Amino acid sequence: MARTILENGPSTAADLALRLDLTPAAVRRHLDHLADEGVVESRDQKVYGTRGRGRPAKVFALTEAGRDSFDQQYDDLAVQAMRFLAETQGEDAVVEFARRRVAFVERDYAAVMAVDPDLTPAEALARVFTQNGYAASVRELPVVGEQLCQQHCPVSHVAHEFPQLCEAETEAIASVLGTHVQRLATIAHGDGVCTTCIPQTPKKEKA
Repeated sequence: MARTILENGPSTAADLALRLDLTPAAVRRHLDHLADEGVVESRDQKVYGTRGRGRPAKVFALTEAGRDSFDQQYDDLAVQAMRFLAETQGEDAVVEFARRRVAFVERDYAAVMAVDPDLTPAEALARVFTQNGYAASVRELPVVGEQLCQQHCPVSHVAHEFPQLCEAETEAIASVLGTHVQRLATIAHGDGVCTTCIPQTPKKEKA
């Protein structure tokens, strides 16, 4: 269940029941157990666009402790290495390292679009980030465009102290798209998912 929340982002009990083919009662029992262990926490569901009547549904998101079990056992070592780099080489070295770490965005984006040119820019980016451990997906936004959602960040704990890592990701996304993009939320700053607004781009006419 924790893996499902990791891959799909904050989810309602009903969503989890459908994905896992469990009864709502079984899902509740599992969620209560995970909450007691500090793995998940409940939050009000964010509503995009016009909100209907009644209270927003509750969604369940992974806590920081819940994320610890997914690919972050080397965080302490990474943070110490970044601190050493900052202390001995300065801010510019940290920024350069962050940019080199996300070089995969430009490299893999071109490859993905070459294989499947019908993907939207956001869909191609989601595939690129997923291939590199981010469990990314796309949500359509009325009028604005699309939202790139990274349900998992393999460097979130390090980025909490070194936001240059997040800034480099945003910079890389903007670079491959050739347009400004807006980072709306990050796991590193306590949000349940990293979200980036990808503006609409004119569709190419088919020959």
